[in-house]
This record gives sequence, structure tokens and C-alpha cells, in this order.
Amino acid sequence: MSGPTTAMVLAAGLGTRMRPLTDTRPKALVEVAGRALIDRVLDELTRAGVRRAVVNVHHFPDQMERRLAERRDLEVAISDERAALLDSGGGIQHARALLGEAPIFVANIDSLWVGGATPPLELLKQAWDPARMDLLLLLAKRGHGLGFEGPQGFLMDEAGRLTHSTSPEVTTPYANVGFAIMKPQILDDAPGTGAFSIVPTWRRLQSEGRLFGAVMDAFWMHVGDPQARLDAEARLR
Repeated sequence: MSGPTTAMVLAAGLGTRMRPLTDTRPKALVEVAGRALIDRVLDELTRAGVRRAVVNVHHFPDQMERRLAERRDLEVAISDERAALLDSGGGIQHARALLGEAPIFVANIDSLWVGGATPPLELLKQAWDPARMDLLLLLAKRGHGLGFEGPQGFLMDEAGRLTHSTSPEVTTPYANVGFAIMKPQILDDAPGTGAFSIVPTWRRLQSEGRLFGAVMDAFWMHVGDPQARLDAEARLR
């Protein structure tokens, strides 16, 4: 199915939980089973039809730019955050001029998956309905992944609309995998141009009934620290 051909890849973070591996490289260049996280994410995006990726850089940015220049299967544009990290919402907003007006994929670099009947990004494309949605998050079921910890997560109604919850009294059945389809315009009214989280935008869209989710049947692996990296390698191999 057709879908977004541009992606915003959030790769600028310091990767502090991945130390000591990130003492000498960005987290995006940490290898899992012989392939860097950034390349694994770009591989998934190109398989889903993406032809242009906007990648933000901050930690060891020169290393990132050299690696990204090696890609020949898609166009890569750099969103430079050398001056300061801008968080999820600020990073996308900073890259706004590079993203265009059509819906885009948004991708973190620390989520991998294995198995499943439908490739997760194809699932997102099939579920995307711009008439009803402004943001469609890829979700994993609790107990069907590595890295779903604590109470924070999502509830979903029968129509697929999401409610974000951080309450310790609520057992949330779904976790945000870190991939989505979104209309880039949803951040155009965000205040300022500095660092800010996208979570308040989730809550605004939730109140408007425009925040949706699609639940993948693949097994999710959040590669957030060295042990998670080893666990992911064991599954991939």
C-alpha cells in the first residue's frame, strides 16, 4: 500500500543508559547483531517505501554524518542539533522545513522487532486514515516485548482512539514502540523553537479524538541499555 515517503528519524539523543558504548559513539551507531541501529531503522523505512529521511544529530554528529553519507538507497537530510538537544517535539519542529506538508513516518532508533504476520510499518500504512487521524502510533502489547516497564502506556477504545496514562493505578495494555505516522502540521502551533516534548501534543490530540494506535503482532525489542542490546541480539540470531 502507498504511504509516507518521507520520515523523521530521531537520532540526536545522548544515549546515557547505553554507556559505556556511547562514550565513543552516538547511540544510533551502536551495533546489534552486526548492524548499527540507525541502519536497521533506515532499512525498515526503505522497505516501507520511504525515499527521504530527515535525521537529527547532536552526539558525535560527525560520525553520524559520515555513516549517513554511505547510504545509497534513499536521500538523507541532516537536521543539525549540535547547538542543543531539542527533545522529541522540538526536534521535529526544528526540522519542519525539511519535512514537507504530506504525512510522514516518525521513527526512534532504539526499537527493533522480530516475527509477526504483517510487517509493522505496513500495518501502520494500512491503518492510517487522515480523515480521522492526525497521529497514528505503532503499539506493542504488554508482555509481547522487551522494554515495556512501569505504568506508562496507552488505553485504546473500540475505534482505535488512544488515551495516554501514567497512573500507577492503571494497567495500560499497550506501549508506544517509537514509530508513527503523523501530519507534520500538528506541531506548527507549538510555543517557541526550543526543546519540548511531543507528549503535550499527544494529550491535545487525545482530547480532540485525533490520536489513534495500531497494535503490531511482531515481538518488540526496546534497545535502551547494554543488557537490552544483548537480549535483542539473542532474539535476532
